[in-house]
Amino acid sequence: MVNRRADFHAIVNHQSRTPYLVSAWQHLVGHEYGAEEFAKATIDFVNRWDWEWVKINPRAIYYAEAWGSRYDRNDYAGFVLPKKIGAAITEPDDVRGVKELDVRDNEYFAEALAAAALIRHGLEDRAVLQTVFSPLSVLLQIADLPLYPGDDYATATLRVEDLIFNQPGVAKLALANIARTLASYARALVRPESEGGAGLDGVFYALTGTVSEGYFDAQRYLEFSEPYDRIVIDAVHRANPDAVVLLHTCRAESHPNWFDVKGVDLLQWDQYQPGNPQVDADLTAVPVAGAPYDLFAPDGDVEQVRRELAKTSALRTGKPFLLAPSCTVPTPAGDEALQALSDIRVG
Repeated sequence: MVNRRADFHAIVNHQSRTPYLVSAWQHLVGHEYGAEEFAKATIDFVNRWDWEWVKINPRAIYYAEAWGSRYDRNDYAGFVLPKKIGAAITEPDDVRGVKELDVRDNEYFAEALAAAALIRHGLEDRAVLQTVFSPLSVLLQIADLPLYPGDDYATATLRVEDLIFNQPGVAKLALANIARTLASYARALVRPESEGGAGLDGVFYALTGTVSEGYFDAQRYLEFSEPYDRIVIDAVHRANPDAVVLLHTCRAESHPNWFDVKGVDLLQWDQYQPGNPQVDADLTAVPVAGAPYDLFAPDGDVEQVRRELAKTSALRTGKPFLLAPSCTVPTPAGDEALQALSDIRVG
């Protein structure tokens, strides 16, 4: 019988004979608040479909909550984000108030750490990664700005220019404070339980859409994202040399080659979006790929899911990887599509 947790790390280290391990994740709306409630929902979701590795998918806005934004936990308004009551940043000068947080003392980070530890205990035979957004993504979220270019779900009147480009010094101080907070959080996630940590196998480092579709071009990425990403990524490996960083760069023109660097063990991008390479791209990091996430909607084309999974597997013949949808599957998702993904497990 395959030791799925050990084989996950073998795939990361290019030492596995298993072609792939399978997983998927979604927003567990209705179960996102409370460490025990969320942990149970996550464990139930993983066990239902027998996913072979785990990407914890907490409510996306808990970072903004940690820095003072407020949401109505009982009103998701048909979307995966609860209704905003008030943003912590409403004008450019508010960026000065973004301070470094104590993740053990802050109720939102403490809740996430407690849930991660419960999930670790509940799924001991699988590798478990916690989602950690990039500092730049978190700053945009605190200001209720879109994480993806062109999205209209946010209601802020601020612009990225007001928040960052017109006051780079102020923005960089805020980004450094966020990065140091997330670095402390990442260390607490991956340290062994014997050292007071949650004992996770690594982090799923989400750049969301901040570098896709020209939102932040190469020069601005290097100025406003890369130095702060490096603080968090390096913290993971210093806290636990065996911990893994899976970096997710989202949507079209997401430049996975930018992130094929030291400290990034696994890379996920959407090979179906314009400007992105296929899963057989010549990269050092192990890819995470599968069928397009939107095919997992209740009305998705299940046969197309099967075709895309087979195509992805063929492109990686002889090169083990992680098989998963291209991003978070819809809430709700189609059971038949999720079953098709689960059924493709090896052995």
